[in-house]
Amino acid sequence: MNIRLLPKKDSKASIWSGGLTYEFMIYPKTANYSDRDFVFRISSATIEQVPSAFTQFKGYYRYLVMLDNSLNIEVNKEKKIYEKYEILEFNSDDEVTSYTKGIDFNWMVSEKTGHHKLEITNGNQNCNAQIIILFSLDTTVIKINEKPYDLNPHDLLVIENLEKENIMLHFSTECVYGILDF
Repeated sequence: MNIRLLPKKDSKASIWSGGLTYEFMIYPKTANYSDRDFVFRISSATIEQVPSAFTQFKGYYRYLVMLDNSLNIEVNKEKKIYEKYEILEFNSDDEVTSYTKGIDFNWMVSEKTGHHKLEITNGNQNCNAQIIILFSLDTTVIKINEKPYDLNPHDLLVIENLEKENIMLHFSTECVYGILDF
């Protein structure tokens, strides 16, 4: 089992058409964002222009969570509103336009990947997924098999559990919790 803490302060910004994006992780490490050869990518972005068209990626599924307010959005010309911390799920080749400024959490997963899901939780979790992602919404302590990890707001903790060991997780506050099996 490999546990990686990826603090927000260590992520580097890149420009996208609507603002800035901060990549936390691309998997596997040898993957390249521009080559679209990754299994998954975790980032946080600012939406600074309204309207903003989201970048399209053929062959990827996407989860998006607004971190600071609600989201007025059009997905394939259908208007929708998502509240703060409500999870928006869509195919990454959909036409998506945001009419809200703000900050989001973004998880892109290859459609070739077996099982994946994302939720907001503050309860205990018993898990044996191959990849576990934990994104802090506030200052929090996450215990992994009783070992504590201190996270600041918008820090990311990733557990690579390729042997599928049983892992007990405890959250002191609400977190974004994602699992993936290849």
